[in-house]
Amino acid sequence: MSKGTVHMAVYDTLADWEAGHAIAHLRNGASHREPGGFDVVTVGLTREPVVTMGGVRLVPDIPVADLGPADSRMLILPGAATWDADPARLAPFARKARAFLAAGAPVAAICGATAGLAREGLLDDRDHTSAADGYLAATGYAGAEHYREEDAVTDGNLTTAGPTAPVAFAREILDRLDTHEPEVLDAWYRLFATGDASAYAEFAAAGHSARDGEQGH
Repeated sequence: MSKGTVHMAVYDTLADWEAGHAIAHLRNGASHREPGGFDVVTVGLTREPVVTMGGVRLVPDIPVADLGPADSRMLILPGAATWDADPARLAPFARKARAFLAAGAPVAAICGATAGLAREGLLDDRDHTSAADGYLAATGYAGAEHYREEDAVTDGNLTTAGPTAPVAFAREILDRLDTHEPEVLDAWYRLFATGDASAYAEFAAAGHSARDGEQGH
């Protein structure tokens, strides 16, 4: 049973590790409060293959021009070297983020993608974070007073994070999409962020409960 579709942008030099926790645990609904996971659809500039920073070749499912906020539960923008090396090339994704936010649809951006949003003016009046305040200041944006020294920040429908915080980024995404009971999400974060062994039993128990509930329907 699908809870809807989450879209993830893909482009050359995409940072492989930054959205992995989020999309894996969105799609695998074993520990979710309701049975089922989300469909994950990749979005490219075109349908031409891209190659990630780790050398993985990906074929986008749809081009960004075909994506609309009404079709999506969330747009996830991973970082990539291209966000800084060729900002104009990835600007269509920042413009799409603007359309999502204007429509009240969630957007989650990490690392280089936050610079893309800064250039688009989307961080000027929203609390946010990134790799460092100086990194975003270099874009010339007007939102420095809203920068927060935190692993991940959610302000309304916008989530941002730095490159060393993929688990915190995922936690904010899962929370925004209301996937888990609060105590289960806390256990999930403790398990994957810190390796807290005591959290495993709580998280595993939630997975069993979800499967039992699904079999009972």
